[in-house]
Amino acid sequence: MSDFAAGHDLNGGRVHGVVDYLRISITDRCNLRCRYCMPPEGVERKGHDDILTYEEITRFVRTAAGQGISRVRITGGEPLVRRRCVDLVAALAAIDGIGDLALTTNGILLADAAGGLAAAGLDRVNISIDSLDAGRYASLTRGGELAAAVNGLEAALAAGLEPVKVNVVILTGLVAELDGFMELVRVKPLHLRFIELMPVNSGPVPEDFMSGERLLRELGRRVELSPAPAPAGAGPARYFSFPGAAGTLGLISLGDHFCSRCNRLRLTADGRLRNCLFAEQEMDIRSLLEEGTSRLAAAIAAAVDGKRYDWRLCRRPHRRTMAQIGG
Repeated sequence: MSDFAAGHDLNGGRVHGVVDYLRISITDRCNLRCRYCMPPEGVERKGHDDILTYEEITRFVRTAAGQGISRVRITGGEPLVRRRCVDLVAALAAIDGIGDLALTTNGILLADAAGGLAAAGLDRVNISIDSLDAGRYASLTRGGELAAAVNGLEAALAAGLEPVKVNVVILTGLVAELDGFMELVRVKPLHLRFIELMPVNSGPVPEDFMSGERLLRELGRRVELSPAPAPAGAGPARYFSFPGAAGTLGLISLGDHFCSRCNRLRLTADGRLRNCLFAEQEMDIRSLLEEGTSRLAAAIAAAVDGKRYDWRLCRRPHRRTMAQIGG
């Protein structure tokens, strides 16, 4: 029997969407301690033997490609803190059927890595930068250096890892920084996405939570926004352009109820397959990696078949932090 319940929409009907996108967390470790992501002490680290090897990840992706997965994103934690990440990129880029290979990073280590990642076959990056004020950035990340993240962004552009997307979590202090972020998009070909805080960690809603729609109203007071085509990728953002901008602004809001358009699976660093960020069920696939392709392919098919497309799932408290699931 599958670990996943049958996939249904809000009305209980079976959903047969195209699931072609796999997010892979390669580590639960991070060099930052962002306030909305993890506690100051971090999370309990998995031992080296508890996480998937690059060879196991490659084997899984090769099988997943045979099941229709064509887009892969490497995440963490912070993926660049794991040694030889460039070797994994090269291995995944060589798999037949994988046509889009991306990486999500906080950018701190990207300046030194961008060229090698591009040469290995990485197509593009998303970089998390929640503030352009060095002091606020250090406070939000509990010690991060803004200059390092910005250097990583510049290196990504120089290496051709485009489209370069910048992820900004929406918190109330962001309003005072909107002009700075908009100027960044005005002068650089970036796709800046404002992301509503996802309620992954259990507990009350933070007092500095702000909705995506309020943020959109704040932007509209500053410039005339027009709907814009989405850049390459598989995310749920709505995109907008404004006069004179080299890039675009995007918004990811839970109010959009985008679950019905979800096309992704997630593989955690410790080898758990999830078919939803907010799933209660996980499948331990590490043992299946040793049992042959057919069993693994069946597990992937069960995960796809068992997807639930219900935005109400995100209202539940969850045991794992975003860093443990894979951002």
